[in-house]
Amino acid sequence: MKKEKVVLAYSGGLDTSVILKWLENTYSYDVIAVCVDVGQEEDFEAVKAKALSTGAIKAYVIDVKEEYVTDYIYPTLKASAVYEDDYLLGTSTARPLIAKKLVEIAEKEGAVAISHGATGKGNDQVRFEATIKALNPTLKIIAPWRIWDLKSREDCIDYAIKNNIPIPVTKKDIYSRDQNIWHLSHEGGNLEDPWNEHDSSIYKMSNSPENAPDEPTYVEIQFDKGIPVSLNGQKISPVDLVLKLNEIGGINGVGVIDIIENRLVGMKSRGVYETPGGTILYAAHKALEKLTLDRATLSFKKTVSEKYAQLVYDGLWFTPLKDALDQFVDSTQEYVTGVVKLKLYKGSCSAVGTSSPYSLYNEEFVTFGEDDVYNQKDAEGFINLFTLPLTIRAIMNMEKNNNSSNNNNKKQVI
Repeated sequence: MKKEKVVLAYSGGLDTSVILKWLENTYSYDVIAVCVDVGQEEDFEAVKAKALSTGAIKAYVIDVKEEYVTDYIYPTLKASAVYEDDYLLGTSTARPLIAKKLVEIAEKEGAVAISHGATGKGNDQVRFEATIKALNPTLKIIAPWRIWDLKSREDCIDYAIKNNIPIPVTKKDIYSRDQNIWHLSHEGGNLEDPWNEHDSSIYKMSNSPENAPDEPTYVEIQFDKGIPVSLNGQKISPVDLVLKLNEIGGINGVGVIDIIENRLVGMKSRGVYETPGGTILYAAHKALEKLTLDRATLSFKKTVSEKYAQLVYDGLWFTPLKDALDQFVDSTQEYVTGVVKLKLYKGSCSAVGTSSPYSLYNEEFVTFGEDDVYNQKDAEGFINLFTLPLTIRAIMNMEKNNNSSNNNNKKQVI
């Protein structure tokens, strides 16, 4: 009898290695392992070999790094989307693309289901499944963490040992990590107590600020319509740009945050995130927008940015609202073109120079000297109109106080 097929989002890590064998043992599925390369540091040939040796009938490794940067990171960057003022959405942007590739392989292979290793307490289960439902709702979804008897990562380690599955972690190194070209996250272990200061020894992309160079590093990034296109005057591919900025930012201790965030499912969690290159790009893009966008557009875009970040965080990438916001964002980026110079020093990243052919800053207009556009005498009429509500309110209060004072005097006369 021909077995049904399931496509598994596979990383070769603890959870997905155990899930692969569990799917085979529990449902007798033929498992197709799909590892999507979004920039994580892996020996992908070894990952593929491990999937096959663990029981997969087929294993895919799909390199989507360029698609990830150009179609997922850059739109989010242009939108200035930051979740809860801190998080640059490293995991959130990658999940829709991974899920999209899972759907494509499932359709190609004639699979009936897709399985993932996201837990029942996290955001990723929503991101994966929202994308799958948006692209092909006929596919069954299997989320083992919501249904199996394994209750912890320690249980998974025991299951792996029992089934002769090689694993990359031990009970002493229990951090849960997610890595791609944009960031590296750390969760679990002693980070679960928010009182514990995290140890910089967990960093894999970055120096601690204390160990960063004693001299600042300067970089120049050129943008074309909100998209970074060159580094230090040299044209560079999207993937190479992010990798190079990761290297430069990491050396200088830039881009590490330790945050308590509100998960979509209703609880708070703590994570340490390393996003060196992304932090540099966001700082540069923000500085260039301040030079080229008018006040009203910049102000309203902040509202859009917050909503955009929430949509991405919540896994709602393939939605009509997200598409509509993209069109607004793209319209704002028409003149976000120019060069930004940044200074990196012991964890800080500051824009110290901006230049654009579409700059709305004009030195002639902001000096104290006379010019042909701004007549300083006009300011008096502007101020009178601008403060008219304040003037009226003050006059009414004065009249009210005078009437009250007159009434008190009359009482005293009587």
